[in-house]
Amino acid sequence: MARVHVQIPAHTHFEATVPVRVTDLNYGNHLGNDALLSIMHEARMQLLGHFGWSELNLGGASMIMADVAIEYKGEGFYGDVLRIKLAFDDLNKYGFDITYHITNQDGKEVARAKTGMLCFNYQERKLMSLPAEVKAKIETKA
Repeated sequence: MARVHVQIPAHTHFEATVPVRVTDLNYGNHLGNDALLSIMHEARMQLLGHFGWSELNLGGASMIMADVAIEYKGEGFYGDVLRIKLAFDDLNKYGFDITYHITNQDGKEVARAKTGMLCFNYQERKLMSLPAEVKAKIETKA
């Protein structure tokens, strides 16, 4: 079976910290896969907020997730404070990837992930181009 491999770029645009809550644990008493996706969402909101954007206002566009890939590398536990290095990557006409390099407070790797984000007009229900000002700001910070 082919495994998912997520490449983490050398650059980082933002670093978020998110604690693992007791409600993030699964029956194995470690961080659940569904909770990790929610933690990534929180980190993405922090990244966008850092640039003055949100998922509904990215320079006049909104965002929709096209895909997600997660490569699990280790366990996370209650009380861990996850450090998440985020980077915009693979910019294209309609959006970009966001990569997530997730480690715990001791530097132990927990996961590598990426989300494919597209610019979307929710009123017209269709894709739209990545705003030039957003592209310029991302490229300047890389």
